[in-house]
Amino acid sequence: MYKTAAFLLLACTSLSFSACAQKTAENLTLHIEGRVAESDMVLPDTTIPRYTHQWPGVYFEAPFKGTSVTLHFEDPHNRYKLYIDDQAPRLIDRPGNTPVEIKGLKNGRHNLRLEKISESQAHQGSFYNITSAGNLSAAPRARQIEFIGDSFTVGYGNTSTTQTCTEAEVWKTTDTSQAFGPLTAKAFSADYQINAFSGRGVVRNYDSFKGPTLPELYPYALFDGQTVYNNPDWQPQIIVIGLGTNDFSTPVKPDDKWADTEALHADYRRGYVAFVKDLRTRNPNAHFILMSSDRFDGTLRDNVRQVADTLRAEGETRVDTLFFEGLDYGGCHFHPSLADHLKINALLKTHLTAHPELWQNK
Repeated sequence: MYKTAAFLLLACTSLSFSACAQKTAENLTLHIEGRVAESDMVLPDTTIPRYTHQWPGVYFEAPFKGTSVTLHFEDPHNRYKLYIDDQAPRLIDRPGNTPVEIKGLKNGRHNLRLEKISESQAHQGSFYNITSAGNLSAAPRARQIEFIGDSFTVGYGNTSTTQTCTEAEVWKTTDTSQAFGPLTAKAFSADYQINAFSGRGVVRNYDSFKGPTLPELYPYALFDGQTVYNNPDWQPQIIVIGLGTNDFSTPVKPDDKWADTEALHADYRRGYVAFVKDLRTRNPNAHFILMSSDRFDGTLRDNVRQVADTLRAEGETRVDTLFFEGLDYGGCHFHPSLADHLKINALLKTHLTAHPELWQNK
């Protein structure tokens, strides 16, 4: 997504955001990927876009000229990594409304990338603007890949050195930028979306938790059930789906709608097939890759294989399956560790390298 945001002169960077916004402004085209809801932020003498987000892995890019850059947030909840050129990333931890200014850069052209790395299920975060001295625009990437899933895809607790974590430790050790999705997309110079939500399944959430399943959340830009996502520029050639761990990880309960495990499995397969068909309607040229682990004695893998078989039998010609095994699950609450994400990333890279034609689906 390429959007126009208010662009303010470097002379303003020592002032407050409100005072700075009253100065003469140019336009800066931001490259934004991931699901955001755009609204107007009205300030004295100017109106600028506000980009509000909840899905993980959202990122913003903005080439610029100058020796400093300032970023403006309204976000007391999330963590970000800020990349400038080839420098090590800077961690921006719950910035709130305080502008984040980076000084002392070499005078000239720079490439900026801001990545959201935390998962914010209950809270929205907003990003406003980048302030610097020179107006440049990012070039679009030809490749687009989407990852749909649960906590595995989010990167839940993936940087943890222990499997036992508090809620605060899960939040602090989750780094979506080091999950297999972003790692894979960057390896192929592709733009990406991470449309994943920890604890949600295809027809059943973790331990029968009451709330929207992932297919029910999917149509929306925010988790409000109202803000519908609509971006005609997002037309991924490849959609990778990893769902089912939450459907199967806990026993069926007496008050669940499924009489037994077999009924749940059958409903899972029907729901998964219907979800992929809905995705096909939204993405007529995409190629699907259905992924799963070998957990639950292979039950998840076998059900995903049956989903793919049903889709093919009903006319779907662009669907593959990839199964991974041998993970150490060393992250929080027995989730994939950084080493595990690298293994899944390697599996995907091998498959996509062997099938370069998948990037030609547009």
